[in-house]
Amino acid sequence: MSRMIFINLPVEDLGRARRFYESLGFTNNPQFSDETAACMVWSDAIYVMILTHAKWATFTTRPIPDRGSSEVALCLTFDSREEVNALVEAAGAAGATVDVNPPEEHGFMMTRSLLDPDGHVWELTWMDPGMASGEQPAEASA
Repeated sequence: MSRMIFINLPVEDLGRARRFYESLGFTNNPQFSDETAACMVWSDAIYVMILTHAKWATFTTRPIPDRGSSEVALCLTFDSREEVNALVEAAGAAGATVDVNPPEEHGFMMTRSLLDPDGHVWELTWMDPGMASGEQPAEASA
C-alpha cells in the first residue's frame, strides 16, 4: 500500500463544508461518507475527512479550538502561479477568507492562504520545478 494522508477536520455544517471543498476541486468518496462525515479526495494520496462536531468527539476528547485560533496550517502545492490564484479566487467565491496571511512572493516560489468557513488555514503554494528538484540553486532565482 502506498503512503497516504487523511486530514481530519471538525466542521460546523457538513453540507456547507462539502460544497466548499467540492467548489475547490475536491471530490467526494461516498464509500467513506455518511451524515456525520464526508471523505473529500484531493489526489490519490491526500484525503480530507470533514467531520461533524459530534463525530469529531468520537475521535478525541480534546476541545475543538474556536474559529479565531489556529492549530495547524495545511499546505497544498500547485503546478503554476495561475492555479494558485484561480483556487484562491474560487475559495473566496465559495465563502473563504482569502489571504488570511499576507501573500508571499520570492520569485522562485509564491504562497497565498485562505481561511475556510470553519476557520481552518490552507496555504496554496507554487515553486519553480528547478528549485523543487534541487537543480537550480536558490541564489540563481533570488
